[in-house]
Amino acid sequence: MPYKNRRSTYAAFILIFVALKVLLNLFAISRFGFHRDELLHLVLGDHLDWGYKEVPPFIALLANLTHSLFGYSVFAARIFSTIAAGLIIWLTGRITVELGGRRFAITLACLALIFSPAFAASEYLFQPVVFDQLWWVLTVWLFIKYLNTADVRYLYWLGVAVGFGMLTKYTMAFFTFALIIGILISRERKLLFNKHVFFSAAIAIVIFLPNAIWQLTHHLPVINHMKALRETQLEYIKPSEFIMQQLMVNGLSLFIWLIGFACLLFSFKLRRFRFVAIAYIIIFLFLLKMNGKSYYLFGAYPMLFAAGGFAFERLLKRSYYVLRIAAVLLFILPNIILLPIVLPVLPLNTTLGFFRYTQKNMPFLNFITTWEDQKQHATTQDYADMLGWDEMAQKVAKTYHSLTPEQQKQTQIYTDNYGEAGAIHQYRKKYDLPDVVSLNSSFTLWAPDNLNARYIIYVDDDVNVESRLKPLLQSYSKTGEVLNPLAREKGTSIYLLVNPSPKLNDIYKAELAKKRME
Repeated sequence: MPYKNRRSTYAAFILIFVALKVLLNLFAISRFGFHRDELLHLVLGDHLDWGYKEVPPFIALLANLTHSLFGYSVFAARIFSTIAAGLIIWLTGRITVELGGRRFAITLACLALIFSPAFAASEYLFQPVVFDQLWWVLTVWLFIKYLNTADVRYLYWLGVAVGFGMLTKYTMAFFTFALIIGILISRERKLLFNKHVFFSAAIAIVIFLPNAIWQLTHHLPVINHMKALRETQLEYIKPSEFIMQQLMVNGLSLFIWLIGFACLLFSFKLRRFRFVAIAYIIIFLFLLKMNGKSYYLFGAYPMLFAAGGFAFERLLKRSYYVLRIAAVLLFILPNIILLPIVLPVLPLNTTLGFFRYTQKNMPFLNFITTWEDQKQHATTQDYADMLGWDEMAQKVAKTYHSLTPEQQKQTQIYTDNYGEAGAIHQYRKKYDLPDVVSLNSSFTLWAPDNLNARYIIYVDDDVNVESRLKPLLQSYSKTGEVLNPLAREKGTSIYLLVNPSPKLNDIYKAELAKKRME
């Protein structure tokens, strides 16, 4: 009997959970504003290329399509992320079925993923993270399908998935390597030794090749970016913190993936899929050694949730329906209650009240509102990164439009960081502004050769900015400041610089030349 006729695909049943995930995202994505990182990724869509300083080009292509198809709103920016989040649920359900799971296994795996704090927080913003997760899950599903059917077409699609995964985030290379090692260690190693595997690898290489060439012709900025990231952020991540974060990011659904992980390693029923657990161990140890951020590993959990759903379904027989209901309530309900912490499903004031309650009554959750400055704040750092941008753009626009039409022709806007630059770029049509100049992040790639306008509107959060600029200008005035008390950019100021000296342009050109070589 053909494989496809031996078991139900449960497609319609899985779609229920896909719909739930999509509806949750749609309910949340219009609240607050653009996230700092989203603003950078959206700018990339207006400067299409085969690479950028921080990321490969896939996110830029999606940004370009977003602007063309949906417009410039916050809701529009997050449509592709929501689609990807739904596909991750779909593939998780399908993997559960491939492992031998049925309705209860699908229910437990999909609900665990939907309400996991890690995935609720990372699957609605327009960032490479959610698409990276999608390629990881798709890669595993395709290989499991090949394992179950011996249909080599899945291998060729696997090459496509790996190639696009590499164009999304370079962590795909580490995960692919971990999968290969996991398969080589497992009993399924013989599946790697055929011509179709090599053709699949060739497809992945061809898809990724343009970005590799771009990196080589731009002095390998990914290496400089990782070096800077390691010195400024990763260096401060302790191995013990990384381990604790992996145990906490999925809430009480931890027990589902832990059981799934153990089942993949030791269960006779799932012995053919042991490579998934081995791959998890390898990528976990690699990121632990490299001081990786906790979210780098998120893409490995959907497969473990699928195995966990299968394990609980076999443990709790159909007749144990009370225990099955209890398992769902125990492992899922607490995550639902805490959902507003990571997904903006509530209005801002209600969310702030929720944080005040948790800080007072659940101090063990205080780490959630502890920012990089190690201080407690009224909201999470991610939520604070979504506030204040429109206010900033409005005040820049007020300064710009206070100038005469002739003065506006001789005006440039310059910002200190990519969030500020991204906000001005995103709102430029709404407020009729010229495009922004910055030497932070990928903005360097398309920055003009000179900063030599008669009037410069300067945005910076440095409290010493006035003493730095005064010797280089005829005059300057502070025209505005971000006042939103919840925004990370609170205190960022807008200045109007008049008749800068040639020395300022010399400083700019030297810094631009340096940045372009990094």
